[in-house]
Amino acid sequence: MIDKAPPQGAQAALRALRLLKLFTPEKPELQLAEVSGLAGLNKTTTHRLLQALHSESMLDRNPADGAYRLGPALMAMGVQALSSNDLRRRARPLLKQLANESGETATLEVPIDDTMLILDEVSGGHFVGAAGNVGTRWPIHATSTGKALIAFDEQGVERLGERLTSLTPRTITERNLFLEQLLEIRRRGFAESVDELEDGFSGVAAVVRGGMGQVLGALSICGPTQRLSAARRASLGVTLCTAAEHLQPRHWEQ
Repeated sequence: MIDKAPPQGAQAALRALRLLKLFTPEKPELQLAEVSGLAGLNKTTTHRLLQALHSESMLDRNPADGAYRLGPALMAMGVQALSSNDLRRRARPLLKQLANESGETATLEVPIDDTMLILDEVSGGHFVGAAGNVGTRWPIHATSTGKALIAFDEQGVERLGERLTSLTPRTITERNLFLEQLLEIRRRGFAESVDELEDGFSGVAAVVRGGMGQVLGALSICGPTQRLSAARRASLGVTLCTAAEHLQPRHWEQ
């Protein structure tokens, strides 16, 4: 995983930010003792940090039991971050086109540590499909977007954790096998994930680059494995590579 050395004198700020990251869709509310245990801090320090975050509306409290949860200030900041994200703004029309033409869900995803965050998505026309996942983070090794990013980003492999978690029987958990697959991804230009993130769910992805050629994230088309045959995945992969190319700044400025 990429090692980021924190700046000196930022311990309190880093601790507060790490507390916020403890709140997840699986655990949206946490008691003081839970936060203290998860953070590895004593209750006095944890309480002081939680109170500071609460005073700025970064955290809210359940009046019934006093449990902490993410607050309205964070929600407002999240909306502001989405609206001000240039890549998301530029990709939006392309996501709509990809979803409309394929009938499947199209997403724009960016890396955060060893996960991929769904920055934006547009649902396809099918009644059964992938939808409603903006803001979700998935393990980078089990997603088509994550595989694409690891394959084409010079520091991509560093995002892999020591242990590759198995999410389904088809998730690649052996590091050597995973690295071998990266060679095939680089050869064909796009990545696939077939029943690796969730049984019956598949995706295809291509990386999005910035003006200097740096990898910013990835575009994907995903849906039920039953509809995404090998031949269709290959076709969608070519489509995504072309779409991702048009997102580079040199094309946008023309």
